[in-house]
Amino acid sequence: MYYLKTIEDKIRVPPNLFGSDIEDAVLNILREKFERRIFKDIGLILIVDNPKIVSEGIVIPGDSGAYYKVNFDATTFMPYVNEVYEADIKEIVEFGAFASVGPLQGLLHVSQISRDKFFYDKKGKHLISREEKKTLKKGDKVLVKVSTVSLKGTTAETKIGLTMRPDGLGKTEWLEEKEKRAKKLAEKAVEKKTEKKEDKK
Repeated sequence: MYYLKTIEDKIRVPPNLFGSDIEDAVLNILREKFERRIFKDIGLILIVDNPKIVSEGIVIPGDSGAYYKVNFDATTFMPYVNEVYEADIKEIVEFGAFASVGPLQGLLHVSQISRDKFFYDKKGKHLISREEKKTLKKGDKVLVKVSTVSLKGTTAETKIGLTMRPDGLGKTEWLEEKEKRAKKLAEKAVEKKTEKKEDKK
């Protein structure tokens, strides 16, 4: 999920930036320090904006820079277990698929795609189920649920586990087909009830 947070930090402004606008200098330093980085209690910081300097610059003997206490707004992304996302399949591998979860990617293991067993098709470079012949390929739209989250310092090291096994999740086409089948069954049930009422008359 995306969040807007206010963060407080102490930053060092080097002497070569003293002549420039202090707020611009602070914003550039904050963006370099925080954007595209992951913090366990905050998540992935996407955008840093609106810095407010809340203290006078402090100079430490032996250090030519000035230190400021700063508040700033941060647009962040933090995935939580049991959150459901509309995702795109980004890559198919032998053991599953990688799907987008906001700006991150999660692994959908073959065992978590469906209750039906899926296997890797080397020729088609997609995943296919033996019983129902369902396929999952790059570019497919899916509804996934986060099952595990392990946030690390970088996006490459961060691990997110995904599942589509629970009811109501899966490839968009599969869900639409299931809905159509359920609608037909409901219509047939209504027809049978109507026929029985008419027979009784």
